[in-house]
Amino acid sequence: MKKNQKDKVTLLTLGCAKNVVDSENLIGQLKANGFQVVDNLKDASVCIVNTCGFIKPAVEENLSVVLELVNLKLSGKIQKLIVSGCMVQRFDKELKEEFPEVDLFVGVEKQAEIIRYLKGNDDDLKNQLLGERYLLTPKHYAYLKISEGCNRECSFCAIPNIRGKLHSRPIENIVQEAVNLANRGVKELILISQDTSAYGVDLYGKVKLIDLLEELTKIDGIRWIRLMYLYPAGLPDELFDFVADNEKICNYFDIPLQHISDKVLKLMRRGTTEKYIRNLIEKIRVRNPEAIIRSTFIVGFPNEDEKDFANLLDFVEKFELDRIGVFTYYQEDGTSAFPLGDPVPEDEKIRRRNVLMELQKEISWKKNKEKIGSDLLVLVDQKQGKTFLGRTEFDAPEVDNLVYISPQNSSIRVGDFIKVKIKRAKEYDLFGEALKV
Repeated sequence: MKKNQKDKVTLLTLGCAKNVVDSENLIGQLKANGFQVVDNLKDASVCIVNTCGFIKPAVEENLSVVLELVNLKLSGKIQKLIVSGCMVQRFDKELKEEFPEVDLFVGVEKQAEIIRYLKGNDDDLKNQLLGERYLLTPKHYAYLKISEGCNRECSFCAIPNIRGKLHSRPIENIVQEAVNLANRGVKELILISQDTSAYGVDLYGKVKLIDLLEELTKIDGIRWIRLMYLYPAGLPDELFDFVADNEKICNYFDIPLQHISDKVLKLMRRGTTEKYIRNLIEKIRVRNPEAIIRSTFIVGFPNEDEKDFANLLDFVEKFELDRIGVFTYYQEDGTSAFPLGDPVPEDEKIRRRNVLMELQKEISWKKNKEKIGSDLLVLVDQKQGKTFLGRTEFDAPEVDNLVYISPQNSSIRVGDFIKVKIKRAKEYDLFGEALKV
């Protein structure tokens, strides 16, 4: 083994679950090439930071992290600094000018360049891409990236400029990775992409999401399959029936609606209307009454007036979506909405976000109270003291409700599926006791 292959490397991951998967793959490659990957920055001679560049607050946060790492390098606490990911893909030239101390800037999907740089040679890249993916999540669930990029033309979004057009992974490749994950003890697969609804259209000439799901449900050891990032336009009706009929697919629809006003939706270039969205939600609930719906909304988009916002409030109040996230609009250079300016004052954007989230808190509280007394199947994610924390099939990691479990059974382990009697509730959490087996 060459001397530089013994360098201790740490990797910091910023941003979304898709970045987590990129980092997991990179760590696998680093380990396969003889590098020691360590968790603590203090123990490392090389630091790699995988960045997010989606919206202004993320960029600002990432820049502060890079600045801190540059200072560590200047003080001699780390020897090499590599900055990778979405922020580099989007602002490569500017970053190189601002941070000349960084040894290497690398955009997205170019992990091999990092390996080649650290090894200091031009070995065949094929030999550098043999590492098994290293899971940063608890070992019982994993994110499964099914595609990259996006063909949509949402006016507020910079992702196509960063990740490019949609490029789906072949079904057989995804299934093989899923089998490998199941063999390593993964029980829940969380499917992610920029646009899950469009999976396969670039490879096969039509959407192949259900075909993919049919193959994944055949894998022994996988108990839950969760769908994230379902673009609302063009969602096939067959998917609603498929989810309802297949016990391995979580009754969970993550559909970013972004708004309900026809005027705003048109300016956003979402390809949907208020009527379409209302019909979509009703169809899901008719065909799958057990399903929960998670969504995201943007407030303060250019030309969103009080009437538009009132319409959005009315929609959320009447349709009572189970989970929502609310973001304030950020004017992003390079997007088609940029010329519209940013006319809504920031304090007004924040007010609208807070009003919407307060409404959602009441809805969530109402729905959680209805679960008191019920027995729910829970996947145990972690242990804190004597209390276990888990999730139902209606909750994704990091973003949704937690179930706090008082163990009545000493044999409970992280990664177990157990039945829990719900005793009490809060707005976003449930509390219960594990039922004896």
